[in-house]
Amino acid sequence: MANAQVTQEELVMIQELNSEFNKAKMAIGDVELQKQQIIRHIEELKVKFSAHEQILVEKYGVDSVINIQTGEVTQKTE
Repeated sequence: MANAQVTQEELVMIQELNSEFNKAKMAIGDVELQKQQIIRHIEELKVKFSAHEQILVEKYGVDSVINIQTGEVTQKTE
């Protein structure tokens, strides 16, 4: 069988689809990098929150409850 060749229209279609596929894969990679950055940021926030929480516990006591909306400090009721 002799070498066959796709039509110009078929070639363009394949090239466009391949290009779109590659762009989609790159987009997934970019989103994954963003996800990892956000996860690192969350971990940093958790460390800062924990440190600040410890300061507040030392100042207001271990049984204190802080209303995050008003700032009011009350004591835990059992």
